[in-house]
Amino acid sequence: MTDFQTLRYESRDRKAYITLARPDRLNAIDDRMPREIRAAVERADADPNVHVIILAGDGPAFCAGYDLKKFAEEGNSEWNQVGPSWDAVRDFRGMSRNTEDFFSLFRSLTPSICKIHGYAVAGGSDIALSCDLVVMAEDAKIGYMPARIWGCPTTAMWVYRLGVERAKRMLLTGDKIDGRTAAEWGLVLEAVPADQLDARVEALADRIASVPTNHLAMQKLMVNQALDNMGLRSTQTLATLFDGITRHSAEGRWFKEFAEQRGFHAAVEWRDSGRPMPNGGGPIPEA
Repeated sequence: MTDFQTLRYESRDRKAYITLARPDRLNAIDDRMPREIRAAVERADADPNVHVIILAGDGPAFCAGYDLKKFAEEGNSEWNQVGPSWDAVRDFRGMSRNTEDFFSLFRSLTPSICKIHGYAVAGGSDIALSCDLVVMAEDAKIGYMPARIWGCPTTAMWVYRLGVERAKRMLLTGDKIDGRTAAEWGLVLEAVPADQLDARVEALADRIASVPTNHLAMQKLMVNQALDNMGLRSTQTLATLFDGITRHSAEGRWFKEFAEQRGFHAAVEWRDSGRPMPNGGGPIPEA
């Protein structure tokens, strides 16, 4: 298929393959990718010959999150409103649309498997954890580093997969963990050596694909309903609002100004260095 710009879509042997295809940017999320993910999922869901979706990433990583080098270093944008005040509803409208686009993987009647190699971090973890099953390479990394500043995971799947304490462990630090730890903690289904990842995902997908589509849909709907009964939708609403606040708080604006003046990589180095973030903002430190 050639009608996508940020991903590839193909189907064969009762499986649909959705492959993120911005490898030069580690498949970072731009303004088009969320919509294209949803369109690809809907295409698979409408195909009676597709029993399972496999989501993967081209190049050295699954997805490195939002293209923050672009979004953080540029001036005014949909996600970074400039001025003394910001429109929370405008921000919520845009980010909730992205969240729903990612969550089309969860809401579709067709089961989905995410195959993680390299990195699934920040917004990339939102995409991965929207899938029904996640299989990681043992040496792959997953985490939500923007929890340190400038982000809140809008799909809110950490607590539903990990439980309260380990979700707090990840989101209060913004740390990354490898595939082995993610599997041990129950964040993902399993972790395998990198050279076995493709084969393991194919075997799992083939096993699922041998089940009739109506049975797959009913089992998935039943399990998903349990999460909805636990407040998943309302938690996502709150998380999406909080995401906008983190980007427009005094500290969030300080981080963005840092990125604009000295580059996103310098801002990230400060974020991850252990040095305290200035409460209420403050002057940008000298280089």
